Amino acid sequence: MNSVTATLHTLIVSTDEASGQLLRACLLQAGCTIVADVAPDRSLSAQLAQHQPELIVLSTPGDAGQLASTVARACGDARRPMALFTSDARGGSIDAALSAGVAAYVIDGVEPGRVRAVLGVAMARFRQQGRLLDELHGARTKLAERKVIDRAKGILMARHQLGEDEAYQKMRSMAMNKKLKLAEVAQRLLDVEELLER
Repeated sequence: MNSVTATLHTLIVSTDEASGQLLRACLLQAGCTIVADVAPDRSLSAQLAQHQPELIVLSTPGDAGQLASTVARACGDARRPMALFTSDARGGSIDAALSAGVAAYVIDGVEPGRVRAVLGVAMARFRQQGRLLDELHGARTKLAERKVIDRAKGILMARHQLGEDEAYQKMRSMAMNKKLKLAEVAQRLLDVEELLER
């Protein structure tokens, strides 16, 4: 049994009972623990919240992009790895599914040996996507903080006739004295400036 899939709590979202049954058998053989097999209906969000799956496996003969988008909306902010098994080879469906966060898109390939490998790839890609999203979020946060610090520095320079380095050191000292991050001190300076301008 593959350690990647062993006891992986898996929720199946299927639009077709026959293909869903075959996929269920392959998932069980791959070592997954099936927590539920549901339809993409109004109860999907509640089912996801109730079962908290570690993996979502989608199964549909067609409209794969639509199914992936529906499941992604039902997940909301709780990102989860998704693997999709379908007969839908249309480029638009593939693009829509990948945009919705599907980590593995498999066309006409439901066999036990292949399913296990696909799930391993899906989990690895999901972790990689998560790291990239974290890096992107961190970069955006740093850029936003840099802008706040630069604006606050400009206010100190104008109000107190300070040079750029002096204004930066003044803010840095304030941050250290108050045990705050530099960006927090800068935001407080901007808030005070906004109050004074009213």
